[in-house]
Amino acid sequence: MHVLVTGATGYIGGRLVPRLLEAGHDVRVFVRTPRKLQDVPWHDDVEIAEGDLQDAAAVRAAVDGVEAVYYLAHAMGADGDFEHAERQAAETMAREARAAGVRRFVYLGGLHPDGALSKHLRSRKEVGDVLLRSGVPTIAYQAGVVIGSGSTSFEMIRHVTDVLPWMPAPRWVRNRIQPIAVRDVLYYLVAALDIPADVNRTFDIGGPDVLRYGQMLNGYAVEAKLPQRPISVLPVLTPGLAAHWFNLVTPIPRKLATPIIESLQFECVQREHDIDDVVPRPEGGLTGYRRAVRLALSRMRTGEVETSWRNATLSATPADPLPSDPDWAGHTVYVDDRKRHSAASAEEVWRVIESIGGDNGWYSFPLAWAARGWMDKAAGGVGLNRGRRDPQRLEQGDALDWWRVERLDRGRYLRLRAEFKSPGRAWLEMTVTPADDGGSDYRQRAIYFPQGLAGRLYWYSILPFHGVIFPGMVERITAAAERESEHTESTGRNWTQQNGKPEPAHEEAA
Repeated sequence: MHVLVTGATGYIGGRLVPRLLEAGHDVRVFVRTPRKLQDVPWHDDVEIAEGDLQDAAAVRAAVDGVEAVYYLAHAMGADGDFEHAERQAAETMAREARAAGVRRFVYLGGLHPDGALSKHLRSRKEVGDVLLRSGVPTIAYQAGVVIGSGSTSFEMIRHVTDVLPWMPAPRWVRNRIQPIAVRDVLYYLVAALDIPADVNRTFDIGGPDVLRYGQMLNGYAVEAKLPQRPISVLPVLTPGLAAHWFNLVTPIPRKLATPIIESLQFECVQREHDIDDVVPRPEGGLTGYRRAVRLALSRMRTGEVETSWRNATLSATPADPLPSDPDWAGHTVYVDDRKRHSAASAEEVWRVIESIGGDNGWYSFPLAWAARGWMDKAAGGVGLNRGRRDPQRLEQGDALDWWRVERLDRGRYLRLRAEFKSPGRAWLEMTVTPADDGGSDYRQRAIYFPQGLAGRLYWYSILPFHGVIFPGMVERITAAAERESEHTESTGRNWTQQNGKPEPAHEEAA
């Protein structure tokens, strides 16, 4: 089918698009900011339509010629009268899609009880109702907490469990919740195109487990190999206070945490399982909560987080990660980021970068590096004794002292993954790019993902070392390249003086 996906820069939409392509569908995406998609792997496989859902002309052009529309855009965490804006956008899409002859809407909303709802749940229900009344047959899925690497719900669970050895919690930790793995959500979304064309209704979807929120927190702790956390229910924690609390102890901004916390005031459990009558369950069955957590943690360990809550465009959200830098999506991260211009060429700086470590050293305060190596050895780690395979050339996967070469773009970029003992995970990036003046720009990033409170305390405890080590590395790496550059120029001048012609190219001389 020829399908349109709205919300393609979001958490679910960004994962759905490649799965629709894999299933053989032609995909057009409707986005406000196409540059956000410039580095996603499927960029060249889709048609990109630019515009806003409030703009009827842009919506009209976007739906022209498509058979189905995935409506995955919503104003989670927005300011002002977002309910009116969401209703208006849905009505515009409904009107233009009906006029264009679209044959199917697919929408993802939230599980909810009858009666009074939070603003966000009420708005999502209303959007679904608009689409169901549109005259275009609509599949409106209703899901609870989505568990996957980078999802807001999972990140809230992960961070609060990592950080707090004891959890003060609101009363709603006792509410029943039916989480669903993101892989199962995506399965149902893709399968919606195969549901009979005349079906127009909501379907509750959920995983196989019904848990209390406190059980979900400690289920994560087990999978993360952390001690289970004692939980104390505090009646004074209102949704607003709870949102502030999550904002303090996790990187999730308050405006993004608030709608999720508000939805947890209610029991989010499937009230019907009619979806089983029209869509067979995934091969192997639905994914249980603990397995979904395990899969999410595995994705994070291997740096395969496809999309993250950080992609959301919110006034209070941390800056979006670059699409070309997906490995850092979905994490609390501490970064030491330094840059320096060098008179040496990019090629000369790269030669220094690629020769770093082993007997060549780390171009900074040897005693501090040695001390950290001794600490690692005392803790059972590899220390600085492994050295390197080749004194000048690296290959992806090489051991380099206590690092491992994780990514190598020769001549431009080196990423090292730490294998020393610490309560977290660390990387060191070194990048060099040519400058307009014939020199180069060197950038160095030390990146640390803490595990729990110990990881955060560890980062702050070694900041004094960082204040010595990393500035020295930047200065000495570029200085070494400049000395090599001066030596090369001096050698060339001497050759010219002795031979009356320029020195031949290095390869020819060799």
